[in-house]
Amino acid sequence: MTEPGLPEVGGLTPPRTVVVKVGSSSVTDEGGIAVDRVDRVCTELAELRAAGHSVVLVSSGAIAAGWAALGGGRRPTDLATLQAVSAVGQHRLMRVYDDALARHGAHVGQVLLAPLDFGHRQQYLHARQTLARLLELGVIPVVNENDATSDDEIRFGDNDRLAALVAHLVAADLLVLLTDTAGLFTADPRADDEASLIEEVVEIDHELEAAAGGAGSVMGSGGMASKLAAAKIAAWSGVPTVIADAQRRGVLGAVLRGDPGVGTVFRARPRRLPARKLWIAFALPPAGRLSVDDGARRALVESEASLLPAGVVSVEGRFETDDAVEIAGPDGVVFAKGLVRHPADRVSSWAGRRTSELPDGAVHEVVHRDDLVVLA
Repeated sequence: MTEPGLPEVGGLTPPRTVVVKVGSSSVTDEGGIAVDRVDRVCTELAELRAAGHSVVLVSSGAIAAGWAALGGGRRPTDLATLQAVSAVGQHRLMRVYDDALARHGAHVGQVLLAPLDFGHRQQYLHARQTLARLLELGVIPVVNENDATSDDEIRFGDNDRLAALVAHLVAADLLVLLTDTAGLFTADPRADDEASLIEEVVEIDHELEAAAGGAGSVMGSGGMASKLAAAKIAAWSGVPTVIADAQRRGVLGAVLRGDPGVGTVFRARPRRLPARKLWIAFALPPAGRLSVDDGARRALVESEASLLPAGVVSVEGRFETDDAVEIAGPDGVVFAKGLVRHPADRVSSWAGRRTSELPDGAVHEVVHRDDLVVLA
């Protein structure tokens, strides 16, 4: 019997829902949109759909496509230009997807999402209903971040993270991250001839994350580190993930069949994190950090308690009420994240004080357990 959290060897029995993410390097080149690469991806998506699977595509490439259309050169880095360039490239990218999938009798629906779509329940439900209805209609949704209007302070950061959140949104059975390498290696295969493919990852730990390195190609914003972060989000969503080579012929079919060596498989955790806590843990950037004593750490981890001022040792950052903060133990390792109920100066002045020493009528919790996610 296949172990929990792994795609079944021999294929996923239809109907199943699969989220596929392709990076900029997989659909663009120096000249803009690489039509032949898009055609290859779309052929495989259509084959999955014909086999009875529901497919959601998360595609990068809008900025690369827009910049090439505007003359190219060194990729811009300022937000205003990137947003403008994305507006130029997004519809061009969608037109190529529409044409490519139409040749297979498939319809495309564009869905642009922002982080707040995962943080506000009503918006989350609307996004989920829209995607579900598109899939019911036999449409292949093509998802991207709403780059043209996204706030610099509130962004997914890369489409790997967005794909993992979408996998949670649609209750996917599998997340496939297609990239320009065959998966996760023991070392950088471009620099080390002895590097070998890691075919299975049971748990993503700090050591593995540190070894993943930084950004990948000049065409995109991600890299193996962002893919590990996405696999971690998906794992907490109960969704297994596979990182595989977008240039391998028939890669999606090979992934679903469970062919050996097709990529790196990441197991899912048996306990699925609720949508709101997933948003707190992985979609919100931390505005500060709280260090707590060992007693508070045990209470949060073992008893699922709220964090009280008595357990706070020190405060870093200038956060306000309802901002996200990381929570670290005496060893300095971050083990939780949550939304604070007081601004930084108040938490700092209350640190170490018992509840009886706080002002009458004040909210006692620094982070309520309903707004807290234990990550370790």
